[in-house]
Amino acid sequence: MNQDMGVSGASREVLVGGLQALGLRLGDPQVDALMAYLGLLQKWNKVYNLTAVRDPAEMMTHHLLDSLSAIEPLVRQVGERTVQLLDVGSGGGLPGVVIAVACPWINVTCVDTVAKKAAFIQQVAATLKLPNLRGVHARVESLNAMAGQGFDVVCSRAFASLVDFVHWSQGALYPGGVWMAMKGKHPLDELTTLAAEAPDVDVFHVEQLHVPGLAAERCIVWMKPGAPAVA
Repeated sequence: MNQDMGVSGASREVLVGGLQALGLRLGDPQVDALMAYLGLLQKWNKVYNLTAVRDPAEMMTHHLLDSLSAIEPLVRQVGERTVQLLDVGSGGGLPGVVIAVACPWINVTCVDTVAKKAAFIQQVAATLKLPNLRGVHARVESLNAMAGQGFDVVCSRAFASLVDFVHWSQGALYPGGVWMAMKGKHPLDELTTLAAEAPDVDVFHVEQLHVPGLAAERCIVWMKPGAPAVA
């Protein structure tokens, strides 16, 4: 594997420093894979327009480290057991690819309605030799847990409103599964709308995140099917 893929050594130092700040212990092969993924994202972005972020340094903080900030919270939720995770509206594979690299016991499916983005995920899986990663060109509404297309965790990152996210993906969630919505600042208005329009969705935790090198608010909204708890 070409470890730098056109990405500077300084960026690797930023990544390693970010991992330390997040308390994540990834092996050198995993760090190599993340750097190679960043290189692939830069290369394919020139043709496929995978992300509006073009600067490599911003890709590191706004994409890689941002996605890595969700790893520890995710592991606390699911442990180190084999689970099926769906990344909805994955685009260039964020956070799906990062989760697949950092958590090899999690089987990650990245779904997107744009064929070239799903193809990019397949290319990443082949290039980085990630057997737990696959890209699917489909609408999330077409995935059905009852038909064996279900997931223990359904996640998204800056994909849609909470109401649309849970509405579109509810058929893909296994019984007992959870939604993991990565957001910027605390989405109070969205939570209010969700409570009114989807009262059968339980928001059981809003978890604040810290992204090394990024001076912006980030959080995860954790949800599951079922009546919300009475305050």
